[in-house]
Amino acid sequence: MQLQQRCAGPQGLTAGRQRVRGAFRPAMDRQQTVRVQANVSTGAESFQIPAAPDLIPDGAWKKVEGGVCAAKGFKATGVYASLRAAGKKADLSLIVADEPAVAGGCFTKNVMCAAPVLYCKDVLARKKKVKAVLTNAGQANAATGDQGYEDAVNCATITAASLGVTPDDVLLMSTGVIGRRMKMDAYIKAIPELPKSLGSGADDAHRAAVAITTTDLVSKEAALQVTIGGVPVHIGGMCKGSGMIHPNMATMLGVVTCDADVEPEVWRGMLRRACDASFNAITVDGDTSTNDTVIGLASGKSGAPLISDAGSADGKTLEAALTALLQGLAKCIAWDGEGATCLMEIEVTGAANDADARTVAKSVAGSSLAKSAIFGHDPNWGRIAAAAGYSGVQFDQADLAVRLGSMQLMEAGQPLAFDAKAASTYLKETCAVHGTVNIYVSVGKGSGKGMAWGCDLSYDYVKINAEYTT
Repeated sequence: MQLQQRCAGPQGLTAGRQRVRGAFRPAMDRQQTVRVQANVSTGAESFQIPAAPDLIPDGAWKKVEGGVCAAKGFKATGVYASLRAAGKKADLSLIVADEPAVAGGCFTKNVMCAAPVLYCKDVLARKKKVKAVLTNAGQANAATGDQGYEDAVNCATITAASLGVTPDDVLLMSTGVIGRRMKMDAYIKAIPELPKSLGSGADDAHRAAVAITTTDLVSKEAALQVTIGGVPVHIGGMCKGSGMIHPNMATMLGVVTCDADVEPEVWRGMLRRACDASFNAITVDGDTSTNDTVIGLASGKSGAPLISDAGSADGKTLEAALTALLQGLAKCIAWDGEGATCLMEIEVTGAANDADARTVAKSVAGSSLAKSAIFGHDPNWGRIAAAAGYSGVQFDQADLAVRLGSMQLMEAGQPLAFDAKAASTYLKETCAVHGTVNIYVSVGKGSGKGMAWGCDLSYDYVKINAEYTT
């Protein structure tokens, strides 16, 4: 999502964004339309968007259906509420916990953070548990001054009243054009209708996932199951993002639900570390948003033993699954980068520590020159070496190694002879199927390792962002 200039629905996308990838989900079973006077719809036509590919790494977890509703104790919905500039795609999402859930959040570091970010930070500084997360697409409610914050509080207050809770039980997220006030007339009318369509099924979770998208070509949601204390525990998540993607955070909105029983500070630490290894390790264009938010909710409804120590066996199991889920969702954002034809996966080894390795990987993923070369199927690996060198991490260039796919291009600081035509073919064939271009970099003999993800930089990216509001 590019929150600086983002609000168009499907009809507002340029020709370069019309090419959809992946299979459409089945049409929704329920196509009811709620009160006409509020112009709120849950009809199937508002949710026709393909699903993102499965990019979750394998591990000691089981992939399951259900998105944010996979975890026990949560309901969700998404509706069309006339908040977008064009189109009929759903634009208002609500996730509600049956009982107050342990809550944590990670947010943008942009000084110009949006009103919902300020609001959520205030709530989470005072409260350990919340009941609901309300998200709109269409307007970012960023750079909107005092009126924007007042609008955010108003939305939380109306949502709380419709749910029978207090405003401090509601968290907010927004995405869309920066500098424009929310469409409050439509928003205020739609909020009371949301609880009427809440449900705990996979279709309900899908509605919520679609309703938070902007220029995304695909919806992004996933869920995992792990065993803790002999009891199945579920983690579900959804996110959105396509442009204006760069740490910190990574220009995205996300909600994670979990039915594990976790101490609040332990859960917040897990969420922070998982975001660092996922949403803070992707880039599309080097622009950091005003609205980046990830909210994590834990209901404790699984019946598994309480986790009070992240370093315990149960704590490590839960955090590993949480990290895997968020990495899968983060990779979907990079895969769906505006104008992208491939996902770039950069793996770095040999650094002094994991943080240094991740820094080098992010530098390569963010190199406009490297990204452009990959789009042009040009195996110009010198751009990769240069990006590693300006990352800010110190290493001996005599230790640098670079590999593209299975082809070693540099070893021990020395360039190697390689088949340039074969390397170009690898890039061309991978981009033709919107696959993953694998780049491996070694910077020494240290134990540090890390990964980052990005995408190629195409002509369409420039076209999309040059013409977005015009």
